Amino acid sequence: MKAWLAAEARRFWGTCVYSWRGWRAAWASEKTLRQWTLANALSIAAALLLPLSPGERALIVALGLLLLAAELMNTAIETVVNQLSPQRHPLAAKAKDCGSAAVALTAIAAGAAWVFVLWGLWVD
Repeated sequence: MKAWLAAEARRFWGTCVYSWRGWRAAWASEKTLRQWTLANALSIAAALLLPLSPGERALIVALGLLLLAAELMNTAIETVVNQLSPQRHPLAAKAKDCGSAAVALTAIAAGAAWVFVLWGLWVD
């Protein structure tokens, strides 16, 4: 049991290290990640300052984090596509456009959540 626990702890630590490495690499090269992070920080601050329910706050925070995750996945797709297909190719463009669309849809979902939450505050 101890050996299994130690192995799982090492695996978890490795996952944390790789995730942090990925975040730092994307942060250094992707202006959009930095912009979405700022927008997310402002969104979380607003969610904490406004008289929202715990569920509304959770929704706002979760969608903001999902937006950051989508941006990281888009960065990963673009990086792999650029590595494998340095020339223009319709399939490479499709992959990159689909990644971008995923970010856009996640941003729309986060924006829609804010619209409904603010509408609820205004109507009450």
